[in-house]
Amino acid sequence: MRKNILITGASSGLGEGMAREFAAKGCNLALCARRMEPMETLKAELEAAYPNIKVFIRELDVCNYPQVFDVFKAFKEDMGSLDRVIVNAGMGKGASLGKGYFEANRRTAETNFVGALAQCEAAMEIFRAQNSGHLVTMSSMSAVRGMPRAINIYAATKAGLRTLTEGIRADLLGTPIKASCILPGFILTAINKDLKKAPLRVDLETGCRALVKAIEREPAEAKVPAWPWVPVGLAMKFLPLRIVAKMT
Repeated sequence: MRKNILITGASSGLGEGMAREFAAKGCNLALCARRMEPMETLKAELEAAYPNIKVFIRELDVCNYPQVFDVFKAFKEDMGSLDRVIVNAGMGKGASLGKGYFEANRRTAETNFVGALAQCEAAMEIFRAQNSGHLVTMSSMSAVRGMPRAINIYAATKAGLRTLTEGIRADLLGTPIKASCILPGFILTAINKDLKKAPLRVDLETGCRALVKAIEREPAEAKVPAWPWVPVGLAMKFLPLRIVAKMT
């Protein structure tokens, strides 16, 4: 069992939900995000509910790249080792290109891809030194095809993260270190709560339970929840773009 787990973007949404699931399994947690207050509340709640676990929290902006490395190293020192790092922090702001929203699109691209790259680098430095560990990246079903409007940049960054993870996995062949890319479908979070169309969306608790179950299998890649997103993902690859675009 991988006991010591670091989760970024842990102040809300999928990060918070996964922290709750892993805590219930008896895992120690290293939680980080930009907002400390929600994590302080979460830490107190989890340690009260599960007195045998330890929960460490730190402030982290994943676009502050030196801070990413410092925070990951500090968590490693706190816990002695890191068994699994879940690269989860991200954002979904943006708009169709050419409409004057470059800064929002740039911020999303930087946070979701370059910020994720920094997290992967920091995690892999620790894992290579340990010669053990499990890197998990949170991509999205939107990575399967290009998406229109506000999801355009978000989908592009998640596709990049998916490819990055596969490259890391190729680099790790023959080593004890594992890398998994998780593609969540529509799980209710702040990022997608305003979508007019979110077919087959599940609540946060159900979605996070499925995510943790998939992560613990340590697959190369997993679409979550498997039903219906495995067949939906297959359909998305081959459907005409005009049909895929209507899914959002």
